[in-house]
Amino acid sequence: MEIIQANMPDAKVVKAFNSIGTDLMYKPAFNDGWPSMFICGNDDEAKELVKNILTSFGWDTEDMGKIEAARAIEPLCILWCIPGFIRNHWSHAFRLMV
Repeated sequence: MEIIQANMPDAKVVKAFNSIGTDLMYKPAFNDGWPSMFICGNDDEAKELVKNILTSFGWDTEDMGKIEAARAIEPLCILWCIPGFIRNHWSHAFRLMV
């Protein structure tokens, strides 16, 4: 993500939707509530727009800060895939509980 931002310095890049499968991106249905979508980016207005989209799609947004947080968010895709490969079951998501 940092490379993309560096190559397009005027772009308002926001990381989102990298830790979920396509079937659950819109209105994911879980008995325990809305899952968490982790985002990051340098532009607060762009992140607010993405947060509004995520809310309308049925997600809780967890803002992890500036673009460097993509280093932590991007490996979540691998972590999300492991249960799918092990169980051949892909209807799971992350939730940050505080």
